[in-house]
Formats: sequence, C-alpha cells, structure tokens
Amino acid sequence: MSRKDGGDGGEGDVESAPLRQFVLKAHSRCDLACTYCYVYAGPDRSWRARPRTPSPRVRRRTAQRIAEHAEKHALPAISVVLHGGEPLLAGAEHLAETVEEIRTLVPPNCAVHPSVQTNATLLSPERLRVLSAAGIRVGVSLDGGRPAHNAQRVDHAGRPAWPATAKGLRLLAETAPEAYGGVLCVVDLRHDPVEVYESLLDFRPPAIDLLLPHGNWTSPPPGLPARARAQALSGDPAPLGAPAPYGHWLTAVFDRWWDDSKRRTRIRLFEECVALLLGVPATIERLGLQPFTAVVVETDGSIEQVDSLKSAYEGAAATGLDIFRHSFDDVLAHPAVAARQQGLAALSTICRACDLVTVCGGGHYAHRYRAGHAFANPSVYCADLAHLIRHVSRRLHEAAAGRR
Repeated sequence: MSRKDGGDGGEGDVESAPLRQFVLKAHSRCDLACTYCYVYAGPDRSWRARPRTPSPRVRRRTAQRIAEHAEKHALPAISVVLHGGEPLLAGAEHLAETVEEIRTLVPPNCAVHPSVQTNATLLSPERLRVLSAAGIRVGVSLDGGRPAHNAQRVDHAGRPAWPATAKGLRLLAETAPEAYGGVLCVVDLRHDPVEVYESLLDFRPPAIDLLLPHGNWTSPPPGLPARARAQALSGDPAPLGAPAPYGHWLTAVFDRWWDDSKRRTRIRLFEECVALLLGVPATIERLGLQPFTAVVVETDGSIEQVDSLKSAYEGAAATGLDIFRHSFDDVLAHPAVAARQQGLAALSTICRACDLVTVCGGGHYAHRYRAGHAFANPSVYCADLAHLIRHVSRRLHEAAAGRR
C-alpha cells in the first residue's frame, strides 16, 4: 500500500509498513491505582465506557482481522501483547485461549510471539503454568527493586502493591524463567539511578525497559527545568550544556551497565541507541526513524493508536475504527497512523535540521505534543535524549579506540 505524504517534509510516494504488533486489551480495569498512571489518572476517560473484558465475538473477529493482515502482507511473524489495565484480571486461561485462537487462524508460516504485561500482583504457580504452556512471555511493570521505589504503586485502598509484586516477580524468576520477559521501569528522578538499576538486578530480569514518564509541552514531566523546555522550542533544541536531568539519570545507568565485566541483563533503550549509532535500524518507537507498526484493540473492538497518546488529551489515541467494520489496512490509511510512518518528513523543522535525528528520531511521539501545535514539535525530552545519545557515542568511540 502506498499513499501521498502530506507532512511538512514535502510530498512523495510513501510505502506503508504493515502492522506487526497487536496490543489486545484483555481487561479494561486495574487492581492498582498508581498515582501517575497515564491511563486511569490521565486526561482520557474513554476506559470508563468500555466493557471489562472482550466478548467472544470481539475476540474471534480480532483474531480474524490479525490473520487477514498477516496473510495479505505475508508476515513471517507477529507480536501479540496482552494488555490492560491488568490483563490477569481476565484469567490466565482466557489469555491462553486468545493466543490459541490467533495461532489457529494465522497462516502456518507466520509465527505468533505472545506476551503479557502485568503488575505481577496476581501471578501464582498455576497462572504461570498456564502462561508458560501457551508460550506467553511475562513482562512486569515496577519502578525499582525496593519498596521505597514503588511508593506510588498502590491498590484502590491506598495499600502498597510492593509485597505482592515482589512475591510475583520472585515466583516468575524462580519457577518459570522460560516465560520471564523482563521488567519495565519508569524513570523517577527522586531515586538514585544506579541504586534503582542494581535493585532491579536482584530479580534476575533477562531484559529491562527504562521508560521516560509520559509528559509533553502542555503537561511537562516532573523535574524538567523550564529553561530546557524553552530552549527546545526556541529553535536550538538541545545545545550542549542544556539542563538534562533525565539524560544524566540514564547515562549513570548506562555507564554502570556498559562497564560491567559481565552483561547481566539487556537494556533495550541502550542497545537500540548503540545499534542506531552503528547504522542498524531500531525496533522500538522511542528512537530512530523506522515506521511505527503497532496498534491497539480495545475490549469493545475499537481500534486505537497506542495508549501512550492518552497522556496528551482526551481522544488522542482514537481512530473511529473498529474490528467489525474495518480491516487493519484501513488503519494504515488513517491520517494519524499514516503520519507515524513518514519518518523524517513527519518531524518538525527543528528536528529535521538536527545532527542527531537519525538516532533520536524526534523521540517518543506522545512526548512531542503541544496544545495548539499537535505533535509537530521536538520531544519535551529533547535535551535529555541529546545528552544520552552524545554520551553513548563517546563511549562507543572510546571502546573502538581502545581496541586499536
């Protein structure tokens, strides 16, 4: 499929990349009430009107649409992410049945790679047995490996979630390592970066995802200096020496990880940054200029863009499409989705002129939002990303020089 590019980078034929990651909402509610949650504590309230779980009809039609897309585009593999809310509220058997239905319908030469993103509070030996038997990888969200790191992760009665989360994580690492996908940690400037990293290692994660808090120019993330925000919008987005608190936090972890005598875990953000600096395409949406190929199916069958956009404003992720009336090729033709496949042409003039753009890629799409200016802006984390990329580049050059 091709289309005309109407971005401010000029016109031309742009080939649409097929969707490869399907995020399926298994449950629209959560057993926790994290104070910073961009879904339940953010500006978008669409979840309130949706059923808690998808009906059998929605599940079946979703599987059919995925299989249709995989066959049309001859996809060798797809990723299926079971998400929420808290997906385990739907039951491990329900998740396994969802995956099996998709596997049954996709072409035989298309591999299905399923995973579930959970807060781990509901993990049990039996649930892990079901998930592992279905080949479902388990990713766990937490904010560090100590109780103090997770003070904002509480249940609806205000009780800390840490004891149940830690118990679930240890159970996963000890009894189902084959299903352990890794941990996802949101950066919190209040906590020492190296301490957070080393505390996470205690849970033996095969991979760690470090995520920047979802913020934007209209709703800035905590701790970002006003001067850094002003500089990014001035036309000089990331001058050397600009305040970059998140960049410094990340580079402290990078150095600890990079300098370790033994690689104890993967950190995707760092690996992708290194790969892009070496000219290898990225596979995550936070860096690089690759087309974005993920889509969300809500519990009522609505098709949406990824949840992170809900941090911008009410309805930011909506497309008006659903799995009963529309195919996933219809999704590719949606203007908001098409804009995320335009690479360099979709970025602001500031970003296009930056020497780091092929690595940064403009940063996470949701972090570019500014009321009245949509998403055609640098990332609110512009200075932080520039600091991280330049630091990683220096370390790479040092390593190359040391081998000569």
